[in-house]
Amino acid sequence: MQRRQGRVSAGLLLLLYQISQVGLQNIPSVTLGVLALNIFLFLNPVRPLPEVCISVNEGFYRKNWQRLLLSPVHHADDWHLYYNMVSMLWKGIMLEKKLKSIWFAYIIAVFSVLIGVVYMLLEFMLVKILNDPSYEMNCAVGFSGVLFALKVLNNHYNPGRVSSVLGLQIPSKYACWVELVAIHLISPG
Repeated sequence: MQRRQGRVSAGLLLLLYQISQVGLQNIPSVTLGVLALNIFLFLNPVRPLPEVCISVNEGFYRKNWQRLLLSPVHHADDWHLYYNMVSMLWKGIMLEKKLKSIWFAYIIAVFSVLIGVVYMLLEFMLVKILNDPSYEMNCAVGFSGVLFALKVLNNHYNPGRVSSVLGLQIPSKYACWVELVAIHLISPG
């Protein structure tokens, strides 16, 4: 989990290209703000990734609760940022128009904190179930959990749609779960 500060890279350039293709005027304000915040913090991280990632050890035992706010908006590398923010771009455009900006901002804020809490609970359960304390040390960053929650919400508001996951046509209500497995297989950890 190391990255060079302030480095412009292929993933970031591709993300900026995607944003330019959509056009800034076509991106709702909260979605654009989330994109800008994540890009800014990628280029100018608050702290090194090991100091912002969320884990049971850091978040719960050491009571370093600020990590709940910092971990979702920091990314491990430019491709992590690219995939998350392109996903945010499309989900944000769809959901923010439907829910309106204030409600969408509230949902993003709540999901951002709750995802870290859920992550710590799941890791804590793994410690207990598997009797393996190493799960307390697993540390996560990124917006993926928020995006997964937004995808579930999007499926709720847009039922009956079909999504393409790795070229397979899958009903959208199942696509988020297939994506989750695919992401784990393609990029474990």
